[in-house]
Amino acid sequence: MSTEKATRKLSTHQQAVLIQVLLTFPDEPVGVCYLPSVSDAHAYAEDFLTIFKSINWSVDDAHAEVNFVSAAGGLSIIVKDSQLPPSAEALRDALRIYNIEAEIVPDRANLCGSRNFVLAVT
Repeated sequence: MSTEKATRKLSTHQQAVLIQVLLTFPDEPVGVCYLPSVSDAHAYAEDFLTIFKSINWSVDDAHAEVNFVSAAGGLSIIVKDSQLPPSAEALRDALRIYNIEAEIVPDRANLCGSRNFVLAVT
């Protein structure tokens, strides 16, 4: 990875918009993980974790994970059975407002478990 790449961070405005969009889906069981080999992945994952916790989604702390395919855009929404839950669809669509793409990836490594989806930061 190039050291010249800008560190990813959600602005306060982006966080506020995501919160407003995702409030429609109370008590979602989700996960957040990140690829530890990417320098800003943990901090970026924490941005999303903060949003999810602020709207009372059921989420554990972000954890390092190497058992998934790195997405070209840096974000993956990992889903069971290729089914995109409405909450994940809303997250993807809200991110697109800011030209942030999240690739939809089937859960081949069983990262979701009982959660509706996992947001992976790569």
